[in-house]
Amino acid sequence: MKWSEISIQTSQEAVDPVSNILHEAGASGVVIEDPEDLKRDWETKFGEIYELSPDDYPEEGVLLKAYLPVNSFLGDAVDEIKEAINQLLAYNIDIGHNKVTVSEVNEEDWATAWKKYYKPVKISDHITITPTWEDYKAVQDDEMIIELDPGMAFGTGTHPTTVLCIQALEKHMKKGSTVVDVGTGSGVLSIAAAKLGAARVEALDLDEVAVESALLNITLNNTQDIVSVQQSNLLDQVKDSSDIIVANILAEVVVKMTKDAFRLLEPNGKLITSGIIQTKRAMVKEAMLSAGFQIDEIVEMEDWIAIVAKKPE
Repeated sequence: MKWSEISIQTSQEAVDPVSNILHEAGASGVVIEDPEDLKRDWETKFGEIYELSPDDYPEEGVLLKAYLPVNSFLGDAVDEIKEAINQLLAYNIDIGHNKVTVSEVNEEDWATAWKKYYKPVKISDHITITPTWEDYKAVQDDEMIIELDPGMAFGTGTHPTTVLCIQALEKHMKKGSTVVDVGTGSGVLSIAAAKLGAARVEALDLDEVAVESALLNITLNNTQDIVSVQQSNLLDQVKDSSDIIVANILAEVVVKMTKDAFRLLEPNGKLITSGIIQTKRAMVKEAMLSAGFQIDEIVEMEDWIAIVAKKPE
């Protein structure tokens, strides 16, 4: 079978929404070539992360690559991808150069080549994320391993926004807590919460592909007895209160859900959010304070921030 590689040069801010657009267009996986990976100082013993070649990365911005079969619908699919990316401007999302190129590749080339970018990475004191094809064994007694199959996933779990959320869960979540994961994507935050001792986790996403991906990874990590997955627009389907709400989504979407999050959290409950770039920091913080939250902590990693807010007693 012949495949087309869709390559999009965009910005850090647009990585998640453009990835979603590519998945909605039919791509079963997205490769992210971010020059920041070459600089990132991971607290890990896995030297593979430093063996990446600068020649594989753009000098500016981020490259997203996805693969679609060559057929009579390809042209329409590419046009729809371009239009959807341009529509991100309406949400004040920086789409960078927005350079879109299409090239033909053989199935053997794309099916395995991208795996060289994805190795086990220790992202917090206790959690290591590893792809399913790596035979990784824990090197610490208290280490928790999350296996991800990124074939249908929304990222590999090592993006700064995901790392910030998992580190915040590790710090702020108590064992036995109830958790809601809004915009679950691959399900990685729900899996992390379960492994860190949550009693119950609701994983929510509006996208059918994300729901399927989360179910796959939750089962892969044997957390299906703790984590339930359902299709939902933000918190619309949530009825019960919880101790923690975590959301790694766009800043504009965080702003929309702050009042519902405040209503659905238990007293002293916490809202953990990331997916927020520095320029949107004040906007999100203001929305949280307006909803009644107290700001517990703001943490930065590269150009991204995570905000932990608490509902007072």
